[in-house]
Amino acid sequence: MKLFNKTFIAAVAMCLGTVIAFSQESQNTPKDYLSKEFHAGRRQALRNLMPANSVAVIFAYPEQVFSNDVNYVYHPNPDLYYFSGYKEPDAALLIFKDVQGSGDTSYNEVLFVRKRDAQREQWTGRRLGVEGAKGQLGFKRVYNSSEFAKFPIDFKKFTTVIYDDLSEDASGDLKGLISIFKTKAAVPDVDKQLMNDFNVIDKYATAKNISQIMNFLKPRLSDDAHKNSAIIQELVAKPDSVTLISVKAKIKAEYGNTALFTEYTTALRGIKQPEELALLSKSVQLSSIAHAEVMRAVKPNMSERELEGILMYVHKKYGAEGEGYPPIVGVGANACILHYEENNDLVLNNQLVLLDVGSEYHGYSADVTRTVPPTGKFTEEQKSIYQIVYDAQEEVFKMCKAGVPYASLEAKTGEVLAAGLIKLGIIKDAKELRTYYPHGVSHHMGLDVHDKGSYAGNLEENMVITVEPGIYIPAGSKCDKKWWNIGVRIEDDIVIGKEKGTNLSIDAPRKWQDVEKMAAEKSIFDGAKFPPLK
Repeated sequence: MKLFNKTFIAAVAMCLGTVIAFSQESQNTPKDYLSKEFHAGRRQALRNLMPANSVAVIFAYPEQVFSNDVNYVYHPNPDLYYFSGYKEPDAALLIFKDVQGSGDTSYNEVLFVRKRDAQREQWTGRRLGVEGAKGQLGFKRVYNSSEFAKFPIDFKKFTTVIYDDLSEDASGDLKGLISIFKTKAAVPDVDKQLMNDFNVIDKYATAKNISQIMNFLKPRLSDDAHKNSAIIQELVAKPDSVTLISVKAKIKAEYGNTALFTEYTTALRGIKQPEELALLSKSVQLSSIAHAEVMRAVKPNMSERELEGILMYVHKKYGAEGEGYPPIVGVGANACILHYEENNDLVLNNQLVLLDVGSEYHGYSADVTRTVPPTGKFTEEQKSIYQIVYDAQEEVFKMCKAGVPYASLEAKTGEVLAAGLIKLGIIKDAKELRTYYPHGVSHHMGLDVHDKGSYAGNLEENMVITVEPGIYIPAGSKCDKKWWNIGVRIEDDIVIGKEKGTNLSIDAPRKWQDVEKMAAEKSIFDGAKFPPLK
């Protein structure tokens, strides 16, 4: 319950004559967070990639308003957390390639943090502060964010200043930090959508797909940012391969610093370290246990939201802070909506229910999907579609090892799914597959559910990826009505090994026979009764 708004809190803080001291952290908290040595090692790994005479600058994410004067639960910038362990807003981290200064005053990293404030901490929680960041995170040079403006750094002396896209949603102290940085480093203001389009051109445009890229840009070419961009207009005037080379060179020259940030963080975060694998394994395992419990508990008279609640309860029981993304619990026609999030159908009946729900444990997100029959038994039509998806997943599992081209996972998925649908008479040609399978089979996972990682080249040891084939046949599809409103996705989380992958989500059954077997088991939620609402 929120007692008073932020304005009132500020007034009280100003008027109070006494200061309440708060300990940095409770001793009765989890001890399996990433270590300060892990974060220090990641900073050094970044330095190893950075060019000479460069500095990387990483800002915290802004806070976001949930309702009126209440914020959403704060989620840290995964990159800032990865390199520092800091989880609060209004912060900035500077990582230098080379040591700055000399002797006892030398340094190669500086962290700016949110200032401690006893009165505000009484209302909104403990802050780490300067001393906490030094003691718990292992930084030697830590300052309050308000000191960034006077910090003696000349960004213009560096050959390369590396930074991510700067938040346009920032407010308060964070907005000030970003504004000061842009002034000190002479960073130009760039429209966010224009910057996104530059990134698309730089990363994806080729001589073969220029026409598709131009179609992608077309809806925005009439806005001021794009009309006033000499780079965009050059491509509009002559969209050919020669112009594309020129345009890409200019994007790199003018805006390449953010591309470098993406390149380096993608390379690092795409390969998981042992401490990360331990947290990911725990997050996926507890999510899998939650899915298994739903298989036991589900009944035709339950609602989508009731199943969501079971999953979330099990997550919390095992210590997860929350979910890595909005839970997807869709029955029947809703299962055919890829990112269905309403979860408000009141009765499941005998339609398949698709559950795409993963926990977030200490920042690391699981991503597990199971599709289950509320009656405990698949119909013949449901079973047929389910088996095709299962077969595709089994074939892709065999390829989850180092050295296999990432793109080949998608090719194999399409091959198996198309053959299955053709056999059932749902499609006549493999070219029709995308009608019923509109997404990809895999993505990286970690601190973001769709984590940073390379999709070019080959799989590498200790990448963690999903394998998630699916088939979705909404009502009105050009096939026999008996297939309508069947949506099936099976998704597991795989650690890439030298010889084979390791499935982290084996605690949730996948075979249709095993799903039915688990559905026959008793659930801890069976018989739970609550008083009716008056």
